[in-house]
Amino acid sequence: MTDVAKVIPLRPSATHTGKSEASRSRESVTGAERDIREQSQRRHPSGVPSAADHGGESTFVDAARSAIVDQIASAAEFFRRRVSGDYEVDEFGFDPHFADNVVMPMLRPLFEKWFRVEVSGIENIPLTGGALVVANHAGVIPLDGLMTSVAVHDHHPAHRPLRMLAADMAFEMPVVGGLARKAGHTLACNPDAERLLNDGEVAAVFPEGFKGIGKPFSERYKLQRFGRGGFVSAAMRTGVPIIPCSIVGSEEIYPKIGDLTTLARVLGLPYFPVTPLFPHLGPLGLVPLPSKWYIEFGKPIVTDTFESGAADDPMVLFEVTDHVRETIQQTLYRLLAKRRNVFLG
Repeated sequence: MTDVAKVIPLRPSATHTGKSEASRSRESVTGAERDIREQSQRRHPSGVPSAADHGGESTFVDAARSAIVDQIASAAEFFRRRVSGDYEVDEFGFDPHFADNVVMPMLRPLFEKWFRVEVSGIENIPLTGGALVVANHAGVIPLDGLMTSVAVHDHHPAHRPLRMLAADMAFEMPVVGGLARKAGHTLACNPDAERLLNDGEVAAVFPEGFKGIGKPFSERYKLQRFGRGGFVSAAMRTGVPIIPCSIVGSEEIYPKIGDLTTLARVLGLPYFPVTPLFPHLGPLGLVPLPSKWYIEFGKPIVTDTFESGAADDPMVLFEVTDHVRETIQQTLYRLLAKRRNVFLG
């Protein structure tokens, strides 16, 4: 018995060492935790971990830093070109560099976040060459034209600028007139329209004019007269297609329920609108309601198949004008039938 004990030594028990294996394991874990805490304390004396200790936060910070750096670089390049004169302006005052870097970024938040515009039929605008977009007009303040310009610039494969033909008043207003010229817009007259179309530009006209944007809310989406067909004449003389454009959503941004005609006459305005929020809430009432918008570009109506002299025939002009108007009206009805909610779409 004694010999076996000498050959196989007895395993020490807790009574021999004073500590079990479980105790030693707990001490080991506790020591490791203490080491981690000491290392963390040395790295972050304040006790707050940095973004580098969290992969997601680090990625977010890096992305934000990169975005800021890109914006600063872009702004620096913009000012360098403006100061050095490294940009072009055409005969109408259109400044593409200014439009792409100032005007479009100002309008995109309204287009993408506020009105959440959905665009369809953009492929009906040709990749090259002239075209005349003809659209309905509404909303008290003509934001529909600006949103249509963003739709064409950002959604068309060739990112073509939309050269709007606007009323004289737009160019007589301080600041606004200069911005309109730099953005590429010009007077709504046949000579300017024909020059743009002959140069291969995409122009836009809103034949309802002030009758459209100033009509009461009770007549929303009911098209007003399209005039004498001057836009059809310009398209025929230049042989460019007419693109009917239907805009849903613009009627609800400033619901016009009244008109202060005397005040409008004093101020030299075509109308002075009263809406549920304006002028009662002052400047706050100028914030447009966030209606959901749809802009659809219809199939082109060709004009280069008409006989020579058709552009001077009142009956032909009336027939084509009525066809364009009816196309836009029926498209509006179809889009409205699909819409379930003014603000949610």
